[in-house]
Amino acid sequence: VIADEYVDREFGTGALKITPAHDLNDYEIGKRHGLESINVMNADATINARGGALFEGMDRFECRKALWKEMDGLGLVIKTEPYVHRVPRSQRGGEIIEPRVSTQWFVRMKTLAEPALEAVRRGDIRFVPDRFEKVYFNWLENIHDWCVSRQLWWGHRVPVWHVVSADDAAAASSSADSIDYPEYFVARNEEEAYAAALAAGLGEGVRLEQDADVLDTWFSSGLWPFATLGWPQKTPELEKFYPNVVLETG
Repeated sequence: VIADEYVDREFGTGALKITPAHDLNDYEIGKRHGLESINVMNADATINARGGALFEGMDRFECRKALWKEMDGLGLVIKTEPYVHRVPRSQRGGEIIEPRVSTQWFVRMKTLAEPALEAVRRGDIRFVPDRFEKVYFNWLENIHDWCVSRQLWWGHRVPVWHVVSADDAAAASSSADSIDYPEYFVARNEEEAYAAALAAGLGEGVRLEQDADVLDTWFSSGLWPFATLGWPQKTPELEKFYPNVVLETG
């Protein structure tokens, strides 16, 4: 049992169950109190072994009904009453969104936000109308790291190559046990990734595989000026049109 200011003591019983791996607010509470994030759901929204033998393999909706029936059969249900609340749904497919802790790729934003803030403070960038400066400062001064990976069918692939298998010779070397080889390499392309793997001592037989995730749509749209003008090569188009002097949003 923990105490946290997030809980509204006037609502219901005043007690709140915490599931850090399956609720955004609970996740933040869990971090504050050092709670373990226990994931009971598979990627396909079925229940895993941590959800209990009675419910393992069930679809999430079936499980909720079965769990309630089990609680009722054990005499643990005090009462039922209707309650209206907001259910988050996918903008594209309409499916009910199920928060679930998973491994994602993030961009560290603080080092990017500071120069952007300073550019406005110096007057290098000006907002029209200027009241939007307040919104801009509030956003960037309280910025969080940006989750840029998405599990979609199309998009720019995340530029990360995972080590699938290392060269047998490198793995069998006498010093292999004392070397902490990287598990992945971030690179512009596959050729650079393999070069980095060889430089790390993984051997000629190393096999890499690019991450299946794609970049967030907004992150990809930020690449548009570069991708269409020939960057990273210094093309005449890039020199003429970028950087721009006006950005229109709305």
